[in-house]
Amino acid sequence: MRRILTLPAAALLIAVVSTVNPVLSQAPPVAAPPTRQVLVDDLVTANRILANEGVVDGYGHVSVRNPANASRYFLASAGAPALVTPADIVEYDLESSPISGAGAGYMERFIHGEIYKARPDVTAVVHCHCLDVIPFAAANVPLRPMYHMGYFIGEGVPVFDIRAAAGITDMLVSTPSLGQALAGVLGRRSAALMRGHGAVVVADSLHVVVAKAYYLNVNARLQSEAIQLRSGVTYLDPEEAKKAVQTYERSWEFWKSRLPR
Repeated sequence: MRRILTLPAAALLIAVVSTVNPVLSQAPPVAAPPTRQVLVDDLVTANRILANEGVVDGYGHVSVRNPANASRYFLASAGAPALVTPADIVEYDLESSPISGAGAGYMERFIHGEIYKARPDVTAVVHCHCLDVIPFAAANVPLRPMYHMGYFIGEGVPVFDIRAAAGITDMLVSTPSLGQALAGVLGRRSAALMRGHGAVVVADSLHVVVAKAYYLNVNARLQSEAIQLRSGVTYLDPEEAKKAVQTYERSWEFWKSRLPR
């Protein structure tokens, strides 16, 4: 005959088990956020990886939100990403005004501040001038996911045309209002192209945003090559793209191993 524990008996049993093995009664520990120095070092590495892998050249930038204060973010002072050092990292508020650090800021830092304002889920932002995405921002051909590493492209990659927000400009997102307009076009997606300029990419971690920026460019190159074959192109099905989510941690470690010593 099966015995059914009454509520008092069940409570007593749980108490006994918890006493014998307290681990069973404890919630899993929450990982501590990275220290400021670890975050700064990772941001320097991100700059160098993006430069070493050809995602950025003398221009382009990457930022990361401060995990200890979501209303602030870290971004290097203006300069070539390959040359960024920890001393170059500046902390900004979401108005993109410097809080700490020294050096002239990027004119387009408003890309970062306005996206962080609009997207509480975003932890890191890349702005790049990836050459292979430029044609897709100018032609009426949408980027579509070619392979699993570009799964996030299945969300859609809208095109930001600065003329719609400000008419004829120097093409730079150099004011808060232009940053807001770009964030509006990006919406809830991972990436947006910028006509005559490049792209912006966002993610929930620094490692992932670097990878998404890299694979956005690779996917664009593969799509251009496939289109030239003129035999029809089979892209990832939307459901395939949803199931192909990547963490890209191996990519990050591989790219780190390729950095100049």
